[in-house]
Amino acid sequence: MSVQSIVVDPADRLWVLDTGSPLFQPTRPGGPKLVCVDLSSDTVVQTIVFEPDVALPTTYLNDVRFDLRRDVAFITDSSDQGPNGIIVVDLAAGTAWRRLHDHPSTKAEQPPAFLPVVEGAPFLERPADGPAKPVLMGADGIAIGADGDRLYYCPLASRHWYSVSAGALADRSVGDAEVAATVVDEGDKGGVSDGLETDDQGRLYLTHGEHNAILRRLPDGTLETVVHDPRLLWPDTMSVAADGHLYVTANQLHRQAKYQGGTDRRQYPYSLFRVPIGAGPVRLV
Repeated sequence: MSVQSIVVDPADRLWVLDTGSPLFQPTRPGGPKLVCVDLSSDTVVQTIVFEPDVALPTTYLNDVRFDLRRDVAFITDSSDQGPNGIIVVDLAAGTAWRRLHDHPSTKAEQPPAFLPVVEGAPFLERPADGPAKPVLMGADGIAIGADGDRLYYCPLASRHWYSVSAGALADRSVGDAEVAATVVDEGDKGGVSDGLETDDQGRLYLTHGEHNAILRRLPDGTLETVVHDPRLLWPDTMSVAADGHLYVTANQLHRQAKYQGGTDRRQYPYSLFRVPIGAGPVRLV
């Protein structure tokens, strides 16, 4: 209905994340789903439809990561009008549940505590008629550590990012309060991140929409710039490939009419970029 993300898992299957929310409209039962495509036959082999208590009417399924050792997927709910959280999917059973539901770490920050600036202008919702208002998108970027121990995530409307125990998320016998107790504030990452990714050397990658850049955190906690380029107009989805490159899209989100007083300022065609990183993808199998 409305695909937000596609990710190839370590078993070389393509997973399609369907928001069930065309034009950001409220979801309806049967809409939000995760669809698996067998790339050897180009056929759909599994469809996991999320129940209404998992994909709420306000839910916007944003990005997904896989841990095939636990046979689970983790999905962010980045809604700008309802509760945020992490959705955990049991791939074998085809069931799912919410974690960190409306937890502060999944929520947007608001001015004056947070006011992003993109291409020299405050990044706000600017309708064609009416006052500007803050961008309120919550948990968005997501990545799983190279050892599978921690899941990293960040609200779009925040310069902070967080991690949580992946094992606690995936274990349904662990209570919500116990899961929340494993959350760690990973600190200020220096800018707005719409995407997160990890490589097999334990390094974490962060898109940097305010500065047209991609940053990388080393295992010792040091942040460094991987690439800075004016063409990276709102870098979003990243993927580390076996060819030793990091691939990233630039979706020009901030130039959409919603943020530009009703005028669409995006320039076509869209671009996909790659940069050599000398590392490969994380394969938790």
